[in-house]
Amino acid sequence: MTGSERRGEIRAHLENRRAQLEATNARIEEKAGRNLFFAILSGLVFGGIFLASLFLVKDVFVALVGVIVVVALVELATAFRTAGRRVPRVGVALGGLVIVAGAYFWGAEGMLLGLFAGSALLTVWRLVEGLVPAWETPPRTLVRDVFSGLFTLVYVGFLASFTVLLIPAERGEWWVFALVLIVVSVDVGAYAAGVTLGKHKMTPRISPNKTWEGFAGAAIVAMGVGVGVSLLALQQPWWVGILLGIVVLFTATGGDLTESLIKRNLGVKDMSSWIPGHGGFLDRLDSLLPSAVGVFGVALALGVV
Repeated sequence: MTGSERRGEIRAHLENRRAQLEATNARIEEKAGRNLFFAILSGLVFGGIFLASLFLVKDVFVALVGVIVVVALVELATAFRTAGRRVPRVGVALGGLVIVAGAYFWGAEGMLLGLFAGSALLTVWRLVEGLVPAWETPPRTLVRDVFSGLFTLVYVGFLASFTVLLIPAERGEWWVFALVLIVVSVDVGAYAAGVTLGKHKMTPRISPNKTWEGFAGAAIVAMGVGVGVSLLALQQPWWVGILLGIVVLFTATGGDLTESLIKRNLGVKDMSSWIPGHGGFLDRLDSLLPSAVGVFGVALALGVV
């Protein structure tokens, strides 16, 4: 065999391998619903920022929560506006900041007062918009717009603020870390089991990629990670880890399905494309938001907060 023939054979072999890898990646992406490479890369970047702010400077972490809440609120408000509901983006962003600030400075009472104040601010903002002809677009849907905006504040701003309530608790930063770690473990467990074993669809009309095999994998991984983080980081008994794993399994899965239902009703695939491989910030917060309430509830029952 001549040198040129050998080079041609090597080139053909490499092209064949590349085609096989691309086909495999396409099958995984189709089944998982995301680009795995970009999802892992962006997840590592944001995970590093999260850990640095959480364990080094808690004030920076709270500020980071505020920024993420604002971005997620703007995403959801924009999705509502795409569906014909004029939710004020500036109004919900300011309302979300009021809720987070209330939780940070005055705890649970401040968070509730912030919700009322943010809701009032949003309502007044939308009423003022309705009075300005240049801002109003027919048909006038004032009541529907206000209720959509209030839902946005509760769904994103209020639920996200439960992470801020965990910070002042004993080993509060580790409780927030446990929250995120178990939510990620649910996602990873469902992804791995769903891609390799998934056959039976859980909710094909809402989220066609979810399977019962993935749910079972998520349950096993979540409880295992829960026990580990409970013993090593939270200094709690092993059964607390089991409880955290079960609670987060249902809250994370329910949150994911809820956001899928919202997107389906609004007619959007992703809330945005700001995070490569993940979509928008709200696409990554969907499991965390209700899980923050669940973990806070467990910590409250144990007397930690």
